[in-house]
Amino acid sequence: MTRETKKQRWQRNFYDLLHELRVAQNGVQILFAFLLSLPFTTGFPRLSGFQRGCYFVALLASAAAVALLISPVAFHRAVFRSGRKPELARYAHRMAAGGMAALLIAMVAAVLLVTDFILPGRVAFVLTAVTALWFLLLWVVLPLARRYGAETEEDAQDTDDPAY
Repeated sequence: MTRETKKQRWQRNFYDLLHELRVAQNGVQILFAFLLSLPFTTGFPRLSGFQRGCYFVALLASAAAVALLISPVAFHRAVFRSGRKPELARYAHRMAAGGMAALLIAMVAAVLLVTDFILPGRVAFVLTAVTALWFLLLWVVLPLARRYGAETEEDAQDTDDPAY
């Protein structure tokens, strides 16, 4: 196994993050496009004030998610070849985390909007709460539990790189 330099590790970290963001960017851009088109549909005027509020939260959160998840690319263009890869990787990580948080809010608000439109209020709130908990479990609790949890012998054998 060859050891990578600090510069190579920062480069790898940044490109790993960009690959991860490609997945999130597609989903959030599709959600944002759907939300942008929604007011122009025939059913939109039938939304209640509460549903319009859910729509507005979903729209703004998805716009924030789009901005945050795409910003590492713009940041990279701005500092290209300036020897600032560590700074770029750190800020890109923060932008990605913020983008995922905004995406979580957008997804939950969109689920609440749709479920409240088609189901009775209590059912909509319960299903939305379950959806929010599911996202939090998969996107926050499970990763943090694995990050800070006890490492098993099998996990230790999966990687030789403690910086990964």
